[in-house]
Amino acid sequence: MGTTLVYHEDMTDTRLLWDDPECEMECPERLTAALTLLQQRGLEQRCLRLTAREASEAEVGLVHSPEYVALVRRTQALSEAELRVLSAQYDAVYFHPRTFHCALLAAGAAVQLVDAVLTGAARNGLALVRPPGHHSQRAAANGFCVFNNVAIAAEHAKQKYGLHRILIVDWDIHHGQGIQYIFEDDPSVLYFSWHRYEHGRFWPYLRESSADAVGQGRGRGFTVNLPWNQVGMGNADYLAAFLHVLLPLAFEVTGRASLPSSILFLDTPPPPPRLLQFDPELVLVSAGFDSAIGDPEGQMQATPECFAHLTQLLQVLAGGRVCAVLEGGYHLESLAQSVCMTVQALLCDPAPPLPGPLVPCESALESIQSVRGAQAPHWRSLRQQGAATVLSPSTCSPEGSPPPLLPGEPTCEAAAVLSSLLDWPHLRPTPPIHVAVTLSVPAATLALPPGVRPQEGSAPREETETWARPHESLAQDEALHALGKLLFLLAGILDGQVSSGIAATPAPAAAAALDVAIQRGLSHGAQRLLCVALGRLDRPLDLADDGRVLWLGIGGEDVAASSVLHASVPLPGTTGGFLSCILGLVLPVAYGFQPDLVLVALGPAHGLQARDAALLAAMLRVPAGGRVLALLGEESSPQFVRTLACALQGEAPPNLGPFLMASPEEIQALQDLRVHLEPRWKMLQVAGEAHGQQRP
Repeated sequence: MGTTLVYHEDMTDTRLLWDDPECEMECPERLTAALTLLQQRGLEQRCLRLTAREASEAEVGLVHSPEYVALVRRTQALSEAELRVLSAQYDAVYFHPRTFHCALLAAGAAVQLVDAVLTGAARNGLALVRPPGHHSQRAAANGFCVFNNVAIAAEHAKQKYGLHRILIVDWDIHHGQGIQYIFEDDPSVLYFSWHRYEHGRFWPYLRESSADAVGQGRGRGFTVNLPWNQVGMGNADYLAAFLHVLLPLAFEVTGRASLPSSILFLDTPPPPPRLLQFDPELVLVSAGFDSAIGDPEGQMQATPECFAHLTQLLQVLAGGRVCAVLEGGYHLESLAQSVCMTVQALLCDPAPPLPGPLVPCESALESIQSVRGAQAPHWRSLRQQGAATVLSPSTCSPEGSPPPLLPGEPTCEAAAVLSSLLDWPHLRPTPPIHVAVTLSVPAATLALPPGVRPQEGSAPREETETWARPHESLAQDEALHALGKLLFLLAGILDGQVSSGIAATPAPAAAAALDVAIQRGLSHGAQRLLCVALGRLDRPLDLADDGRVLWLGIGGEDVAASSVLHASVPLPGTTGGFLSCILGLVLPVAYGFQPDLVLVALGPAHGLQARDAALLAAMLRVPAGGRVLALLGEESSPQFVRTLACALQGEAPPNLGPFLMASPEEIQALQDLRVHLEPRWKMLQVAGEAHGQQRP
C-alpha cells in the first residue's frame, strides 16, 4: 500500500467570468501550481495516481438536497449574466458553465480516495480538487464551495463501509461551518476546526464558530472549534493545538451510549459505563493551506514544513488511514510548498525541521484554554487535567456584519519574511536505509517487514574497546560485541546513511550502553540529543548540563527534576496515563528542544508492550525528523522488534487496546513535573499567563 493522489485536469476549467475582487483568488492556477511542484520534486511519480471521476448524484445526495443539486445542474445552461445573478444570491460564490462538472469531480475525488484507503488499495492519500467544499451546506453554496466534498466522503464511509468513528480535521483558516452544520448532532463524526475568528470580526462572522459551540443533542462535544483571535499564528501555535486539544480528544474514551437503552435496573445500581475509545477508524483532513504563511486570507505565519508535522501526527491514528482533501490556499507558492510537504509526510518521508524557536503566543494559549474549558464537560481527559472555564463570551455584531477592527491590533509581517522561509532547506537528503536493526538473533527469526534492513556491520574493535573502557559492565565479550554493533548503527544515522534504527544490549549493560550512545552522539555532531529512558535506567552522573542533552526518565519512583534538562516521572500504569505522558510532557518538551537525534532506551522493568513502544517511537519520529535510535534489551521478542520497526519507518502503531483512564496519582505526578518544567519549555503551556496557574 502507498499514497494515492487523485486529480483531474478538468477541475481547472472553472474561472471567474466577471470582475469580483472577493472571488478572483479562487483560480485554476491553485491546482496547476501545486501539481507542477509535486511533479518537479518527484512526488507525483511516487504516488498511485487516480484520475478523478464524477460523483453520482446519489453520492452528492448523501449531504445535499435534491433541489439544490438540481439548481447547480441547471447552471450548465445559463448565460454569463444569469450566472452572475445566481452567484450574487450566495456569499462569496461564483458559478461557471463547467461548475457542475468540476464540483462533481471534486466530490468524486474525495469519495474515490476514501474507497482506495478503506479497501486497502492505498494507505493514505490526497485529493487535489477545486472547487473546495467545507463551507457548502445542505441547500446552499458558500465561500467558493459548491458541494461539501469532505462531508460527502464521510457520509459515504459511514454508509458503504459501516464506519462509526470518523475524525475530520479542518486546518483551513476559515471555519468550515458547512461540515459543522451537517454533523453537529452526530456522535459518529468528531469535527475539529481551527479558524481565524477575531471575536467574530472575520468571515463568516458566525456566533457558532466560537469555542463554546460544541454540537447539539447526542453530538454535544463532537464539534470542537478553536478560534484564533489574532493573526500571525505560527508553527508553535498549530502544534500546541494538536498536542493539547485535538490528539487528546482523538485518543479519548467515552462512556456515552455504551449500555443498551432497553436494560432496566430496578433494585441494583447500574454498573459503571464501559469505556469506549473514540479511536477513529478514518481521518479526513479539510486541507486548506490559507492557514500557511503568506496567504492573504489567513495572514498567519505557519511555514509549509509545519503541515508535514501535523500530517504525521495524524498518521498515528486510524491505522494511518488519512485522507486529505484540498480546501483553500491562495498564495500560489505557499500553497504548492505546503501541498508538497503534506504529500511527503503521507509518503512517510521524515518531517523536516521547523525554523526558529517554538513558543506559542499568548493569544493562541488563551484560545486553547478557552476550547479546553468549553469541551471539559464532554471529555474526561480535559476534566482530569483541570481545564479552565471559557475565558470570555465570543462577540459578533447582531446583524452579522463585521465591526471595525480595533486600532493597534497586530498586523502580519509574513510578506516580508515569506521568501526566506520558503527557501528554508526543507529536508535532509533521504537516507538510503529507512530503518536498520542490529540484534544478536538471526534476521530470518525476526521476519522483518519490507523496508527494514538487518545491519551486520560493527565498529572497529579498538574503537569499541575505547568507548567501553570506563564501564565495567561492557567488558564482557557479549556486551562488547553488542556495543560495536550499536556504535556502527549510530554512526550510520549521524552520517545520514540510515534514518532510524534498533539495537540491543544485554540487560546488565543497558545503562552503560546508553551512556556511550549519548557521548558518541555528541562527539559525532549531534547538537541537541533527546534521551527518553524507560524503566530502571539511571541518568549518567556525568551528563552535561550545557543544553546539548535533554534527559526524560519515565519509570522512576518519584517525580524529580534536577534541572530543566534532566527530569523523571513514574511510569504510568494505565493507557490514559501513558497517553497523557506522551502528549502532555514528552512531545511538547521534544518540540521545544527540537532534537536532531532521539535515543529511546527501554531498560529493565520498562513495562511497555509492543504497541506502547510503537506509539512512543512513532510520535518521537516526527519532531526528530525520523532520526530515532531505540535501545532494547536482548530479551525483546521478535514481535516487539517488528512492531517497533514498522513504527519507525512511518507505519501507524497498533491500537492501544482496552483503555483505562489515568489515575489521579498519575495526573498529579505529571502536573507537578509540568509546573516545574513549563517556565523553560513553553510548548507545555495550555493557558495564557494571565489566566494560567501560579508558577513557582
